[in-house]
Formats: sequence, structure tokens, C-alpha cells
Amino acid sequence: TILESYLRALRGAERLVYLESQFLWSSEVVSILAEKLRRPPSDAFRLVVLLPARPNNGTDDTRGQLGVLVDADEESGDATSRFLACTLYQPGRGGRPVYVHAKIGIVDDRWLTVGSANLNEHSFFNDTEVNVVVRDEALAHAARLRLWSEHLERDDVDGDPTALVDEVWRPLAEEQLERRRKDNWAPHRLTLLPN
Repeated sequence: TILESYLRALRGAERLVYLESQFLWSSEVVSILAEKLRRPPSDAFRLVVLLPARPNNGTDDTRGQLGVLVDADEESGDATSRFLACTLYQPGRGGRPVYVHAKIGIVDDRWLTVGSANLNEHSFFNDTEVNVVVRDEALAHAARLRLWSEHLERDDVDGDPTALVDEVWRPLAEEQLERRRKDNWAPHRLTLLPN
């Protein structure tokens, strides 16, 4: 099943988990991610999620699961934050939230899934969903570069993913959230997930 494929890939993650999804409600997925944050498989391990700022339902479910991940990251005892939750807005004045509706998972630039299944039990067990899952380093890496180039609005994203998360993603997302809070707008689309 799609859930089994996710669980196998996430259990084997060593340095990077990148997820784009409309929802993040699955306790099974979150429990594996939380354990990865509590006991990282390597110093380089990072978890980046891209979610809608205002999901059309289940906001509390997503926030609750994000809280589990934030707590797990803090419980690791490491000063380095390995978890980053972001969203997208239209850039510029009057920019509204972009509704993230993608269902993409990339693990260690080796495993890639794209499809219709959200990261929730409803998609995994009730709905008729389909995902393509591949273990192809070239394809997974190219997909991540294309997504990161679009979200970061820059071409130089083919480097160490850990450094890119720490030195590009996080500072940019934090700065844009601060600008949105202060000025009610920001020039860039990527933003730290509020709340």
C-alpha cells in the first residue's frame, strides 16, 4: 500500500526527508518521523515539510502532529534544529497563501513518491488513491532540485541538502514570516509555517 511504502522509506531515511502534502495527520508517519528527530540517524539528518498555511479542514490535526515533531526535535538534546515546517504565499503586497495541494515525498534523494494520497488515514485506508513510487537516485534528486529551485527562487540548490536547509531554507523562511508579521507582506513566496 501507499502507507507501507512511506513507512519503509521513512524508517530507512538517513539524511533527508522532504514532504509536500495537503495534510499531515497520519500518526504512523509522524511517529516514525518523531523517532528520527529524537534519535537522528546522522548529524546531517533534516526533515522539511511544506504544508498549506490554512488547510481547508483538519487544521488542529495537522498542528497537533506538527507539535509532536517539534517536541521530538527538542527532545533530541541537540542544539541543532533538524525539523522545518514551511508554507507558500504569493510574493509581494497583498500576497495570499498558496494552497499546497501536492502529495510528494523524497527520502535521501533515492526514493520518490508523487500521487494523490495525503498523509492521513483517510487517504491511506478509505479513499481510492494512487501514487507512483520509484527508487531512482537520478529522478529523486532531479525532482528535489526542481522543487527546491522553485520554492527558494534560485538555481544554486544542487549542494549538500543539510547545508541548504540550515543556510538557505531556514533563514529565508524565518525572515519572510517575520516580514509578513511586521509589514503584512513579504517579497518571497517561501515562509515559515505560522503558529
